[in-house]
Amino acid sequence: MPKQNIIDRMSEAPVVFDGAMGTMIYSRGVFINRCFDELCLTNPDLIRDIHSEYIAAGADVVETNTFGANRIWLQGYGLSEQTVEINLAGAKLARDAAGDDAYVAGSVGPCLRTGQIMTEKYRKDVRTAFSECTTALAKGGVDFFLLETFSSIDELLLAAEVAAETGLPVVASFTVDADGINAKGKGIEDIIALLHESEHIDAIGMNCGTGPAPLYNTAERAIKLTDKPFILMPNAGQPQEIEGRMLYLATPEYFTEYAKKYIELGASGIGGCCGTTPAHIKDAARAVHSLSGVKHSITIKPIEKKDITVEATPTAKKSHIGSKLARGEKISSIEIMPPRSCDLKPMLEKVQLCSEAGIDAINIPDGPRASARISPMITSIAIQQQFGIEPIIHYCCRDRNLIGMQSDILGGYAAGITNFLVITGDPPKIGDYPDVTGVFDVDAIGLTQVINNLNHGIDIGGNPINPPCSILIGVGVNPGAIEMDRELARYEQKIQAGAEYAITQPVFDPEALLRFIDMTSKFEKTIPIIAGVWPLTSFKNAEFMKNEVPGVEVPDSVLERMSKCTSREDGFKVGCDIAREIRESIEDTVAGFQVSAPFGKVELAIDVLA
Repeated sequence: MPKQNIIDRMSEAPVVFDGAMGTMIYSRGVFINRCFDELCLTNPDLIRDIHSEYIAAGADVVETNTFGANRIWLQGYGLSEQTVEINLAGAKLARDAAGDDAYVAGSVGPCLRTGQIMTEKYRKDVRTAFSECTTALAKGGVDFFLLETFSSIDELLLAAEVAAETGLPVVASFTVDADGINAKGKGIEDIIALLHESEHIDAIGMNCGTGPAPLYNTAERAIKLTDKPFILMPNAGQPQEIEGRMLYLATPEYFTEYAKKYIELGASGIGGCCGTTPAHIKDAARAVHSLSGVKHSITIKPIEKKDITVEATPTAKKSHIGSKLARGEKISSIEIMPPRSCDLKPMLEKVQLCSEAGIDAINIPDGPRASARISPMITSIAIQQQFGIEPIIHYCCRDRNLIGMQSDILGGYAAGITNFLVITGDPPKIGDYPDVTGVFDVDAIGLTQVINNLNHGIDIGGNPINPPCSILIGVGVNPGAIEMDRELARYEQKIQAGAEYAITQPVFDPEALLRFIDMTSKFEKTIPIIAGVWPLTSFKNAEFMKNEVPGVEVPDSVLERMSKCTSREDGFKVGCDIAREIRESIEDTVAGFQVSAPFGKVELAIDVLA
């Protein structure tokens, strides 16, 4: 089957472009006085290997090694007569590495030097140069064109016009400084207006010029000015001179933090420019793919008053947890992972400790971080039968279709499970089984509506069920979300769909939670919020939470405190101290706490709640 058009692909989920080519070539010992484009002919194995490294790192798109392969630039190396040959070879090398699954972008750079003015006489030569290389790249099998690092918008518009003549999609990417101004003195608003109006440009991008942080500030202004897909490719920070060499020092972790922020802003694609490597793209790809694994969901029809045949059971009568929430009493729960093996005994011993400590509930995650563990339903039933302590089963939308979900929910309720925490779920790409297909018939909003319907005696097909369920519906919420407007909108939709309480992502910044609660106070309806608390165990654990767990933000002040821990025991102590301080600072504002047991250490969680 033909590959999906790249523009359509980006409309469904963000894509990851590769990183720097020149940086990688230089790191292999090729000096900068060489023509890097010519290596497509003289050292094809080197170029193919670099492409392959980016594909292995998780890039969805690789760019041809042809940025400067136009007749005007190649003339300086005496290679202008090999323009077509170099572009054809560049396209073939990238195509070989990309295979059938990844995309190949034909990289086309400017003909003009920075600050050079394009006269009308020179325009004809530039048009001819662009036509020669774009025609060759199209013949070589590229999927679309990436016109990149342009400082002259007039030249970029000309290049787009020429590239569009091939019939392939065109991405037009330009470079600006930290203030959003290009080398010609044109501001970001004027630039986007010109590119947005061009019928030859299918998507817009910004690359090079600045590092991740300054580009974020400019992108915040730029993305909202157009409805065309937007791609962001920063440098790995600003280069620093070290022992005579100019090096880019931004770490993959730092680069990835901004990659996630770009997606939250609305970027349709991210990649790297100067200084970025496969290590940067590997971390960024994992994070970006984890943020974009949900397909378009099935619409679940809300209940209308005329359809209601039975009234839903009040929250106070649904479960012990519901009763305490209705009375305004604090909830205490501890999150314990189901085991990866078939032996429940070690986990149940931890549950016993919680029961003896007077904990109200045990939270049971459902395949966290896309891992395969014992069914949370079976785990919950075993806990309730052996200890009487109520489980709160996390139920995610990733692994089952809508029919299977309704069957599970009805079966769980029939077995005595009344507390469900509805979550969309981590996409498979971030777990141990990245090739597994996520289902995602509905997201957390849709599944909340499904359970609410079941509580009113109506199934997913609109058919009556008797007796109805009496399930206490919980949902997840992230008070530290980067795109706060979207988080607030989704949270309010969950409440409208029937959510009765919420549990937050781990809170490391109490002020962020308090601001979030203040913002939600304006909702037409509010629900109790149980704060998630995670006692950190080490600086490495804190870094992992910050960089690898989607939706969790760990402030630098917390990282600094954990970085001073000199032993394992010290890490446990400081982590518990921080968790207790967070708990105490928000205790009067929330309905209770869900404390995670890191690495299964329930003693730490009990200690935080003591």
